[in-house]
Amino acid sequence: MINSTKAKKRLNTSDNITSDNITGDNITNESVKVNNTPIDEVSLKKIRKRHKIQDISNHAILMISTLLVVSILAVILITIFLGGYQKVTWEFLTGVPEEGMTEGGIFPGIFGTVLLVLLMSIFCIPVGTITAIYLAEYSNKNSRLYKIINTSVTTLAGIPGIIIGLFGLSFFVVTVGGSIDKAFYGGKLVWGKPAVIWAALTMGVLTMPVVIVSVKEALEAVPETLKEAAFSLGATKSETILKVVLPKAFTGVLTGSILAVSRGSGEVAPILFTGVAYFLPYLPSSLTDQFMELGYHIYVMATQSVDVDATLPIQFATTLVLLSLTFLLNLSAIFLRRRLRKLSTTI
Repeated sequence: MINSTKAKKRLNTSDNITSDNITGDNITNESVKVNNTPIDEVSLKKIRKRHKIQDISNHAILMISTLLVVSILAVILITIFLGGYQKVTWEFLTGVPEEGMTEGGIFPGIFGTVLLVLLMSIFCIPVGTITAIYLAEYSNKNSRLYKIINTSVTTLAGIPGIIIGLFGLSFFVVTVGGSIDKAFYGGKLVWGKPAVIWAALTMGVLTMPVVIVSVKEALEAVPETLKEAAFSLGATKSETILKVVLPKAFTGVLTGSILAVSRGSGEVAPILFTGVAYFLPYLPSSLTDQFMELGYHIYVMATQSVDVDATLPIQFATTLVLLSLTFLLNLSAIFLRRRLRKLSTTI
């Protein structure tokens, strides 16, 4: 009885709102009625004015928020540029650190950062892409295995970098490297120590979820009609993925690579225990050597330098170089993605 009474009340209320001859903006005081009472022109103008004020307020809030974010970014970039551009010279970019890191250049750090990003990409992009292909094309979306893998990827993306670094130390350096030394070098310390290869693998573990998610979304965006057309022509599942799905989703793979490079080039915590060094006046010549990295170089000069004030221009200059290097790596990947996208649209 209570429910039927409420329903009747709703019907009565809806019946009381009538509109006769409402067409577009042609709203008059005779055409709109609420509870069989016509809305006068003054009330209608008030409603329109209130809506206009709300729209202006919402637009202003969104604009202020956007300008605030852009302003913060601009202040950061301008501060870094003004503090370090005078120090960025050819000698600074090609020299080695000297005088307790207060003089000299940062070329070992530039070389180590590029090497780290390249090795990390070689590891995480193929593994992440293969995982994304399995999740998007082979796995059953309702199976328990799919849910476990999907949850694991999401969880891995939220683990702090310092935890990933401790994992890299215990697994890659101690377990894998120590096992290689015992098996092939008679216990001599060759692989079981911090090295660039272990730092790259650790960074790859950190950035792999980014690659998996972006590639998976790109694969799922490929139209099903293209796959069905390939199957109708006699193509197998693997042939369809290699010749139809992956070429269409290749820009998504590059997007994942760009995001991985952006994150990997600026992370410091995962490599603290796995291969980075405070001071090395030479370049790594093998995968078992330690290396310098620009992010760690900035951190050490800002926290452990003998004279922080003396190294402040070097800190700003190194930060400027790191931002520029990351921008160039991303720009090259974006340019390649655009070229491939144009080729795929013309074919």
